[in-house]
Amino acid sequence: MTLNLNIMLYRAFLVVFLVVAGLLAGPTVFPAVSDPGGAGAVVGCFVGFIILLIERAINRTPPHVMLGGGLGALAGVCVALGIGFMVNLKSLPAAFNLAIFVLLGHFGFVIGTRAVRSFKFTSGKTAVTGTTSPKVLDTSAIIDGRIVEMVELGFVGGNIVVPSFVLRELQGIADSTDPLRRARGRRGLGVLERLNSMEGIEVNVTEDDFPKVKEVDQKIVALARLKDATVVTTDFNLAKIAELQGLRVMNVNELSQALRPVVLPGEPVRVTIQKEGKEPGQGVGYLEDGTMVVVEEGYAHMNESVRAVVTSVLQTSAGRMIFTRSPEGDEQAVDVKERRKVWRRSS
Repeated sequence: MTLNLNIMLYRAFLVVFLVVAGLLAGPTVFPAVSDPGGAGAVVGCFVGFIILLIERAINRTPPHVMLGGGLGALAGVCVALGIGFMVNLKSLPAAFNLAIFVLLGHFGFVIGTRAVRSFKFTSGKTAVTGTTSPKVLDTSAIIDGRIVEMVELGFVGGNIVVPSFVLRELQGIADSTDPLRRARGRRGLGVLERLNSMEGIEVNVTEDDFPKVKEVDQKIVALARLKDATVVTTDFNLAKIAELQGLRVMNVNELSQALRPVVLPGEPVRVTIQKEGKEPGQGVGYLEDGTMVVVEEGYAHMNESVRAVVTSVLQTSAGRMIFTRSPEGDEQAVDVKERRKVWRRSS
C-alpha cells in the first residue's frame, strides 16, 4: 500500500510540475494567444497525461518486447535518414519530413515488437529450474509450502513475485472462522516469512492488479504474461490454463511426481499396513513420499511393517499406485481370516 501511495504522489508531482512549467513558458511559446500562461498550462497537463499513458503501456509490456520495439524504431529512423540522404528533402515542408520520420519509426517499432513476440523458444512444458525468469506464486503454492524446500535445494531461484491480490486472499483465509482454513492461511503467511528471510532469493510484492479481471487465476495469468514470468502452482486447472496460453508453468505436484523413485516389478519394498484395501484380504500402506502401496493378503499384518515384492505399478491422475504381494503371503493365506478376527477383537 505504501509503494502504491508513493507512486501516486510521484505521478501527481510530475503533472503539477509540467503544468507549472507550461504556465511559466506560455508567454514565450504562445505570445500571440490572449492567455499564454493558461495555454501553456493546458499543454503541460496534456503532456503529463501522455507521459502517464506511455508509462502505463511500458509497465504492461514485457522488457524484451520493449527492447525489440525500441531497436525497430531506431532502425526505422535510420531508414528515414538514409532516404533523406539519398533524396533531397530539404525543399519539402518540414512537417512532411517529420511525418516520414514518425511513420518509419512507428513501423519499425511495430515490426520489432511483433518479431520479438514471434521468437518464443520455450513452451509451457519446458523445465524452468535453470531459468532466471521471475516466478509468480499463487495461493495454493504458498499454502502448500514445498516451495521453501525447492528454494533450499536450488531447484528454484532468482526473483519470486507475490501479487498483492494473492496476499489479500491469503489474509482472508488466515482470518477465517473455520479452524482448518485459518491454519492453512497462517501456514501460508509463515511460508512467505521463511522465503523472505532466505539468502539468494528475492521476494517482491507487486501492486500490479487487473480490476477488470474478477478471477484470481486469470489475474495470475495476466500478471505472468505481463512480467514474462513462470507460474508456480499446485492448482491443476490454473496450470492447464496457463500452459494453453503459452506461459511457463511449474506445477509443484507434477514435479514431486517426477522426482519420486522409480519402482519396477520384482523389486522389494517395505511398508507399514495402515488400513484395509477394497478387495478382501488386501492391506494398504504408504511410502515416505505418499505413494499408495496395495499389499495382497496384507490385511493380516495390520499395523505391521512388511516386506513386499512389487507386481505392478499403476499411474493415475491422482498419483501412483503400487501393487505388491508379500513373500510370506502364500504360506500365511490359510490363517488370514483368523488373524483378522483377532485384530478386530483387539481394536
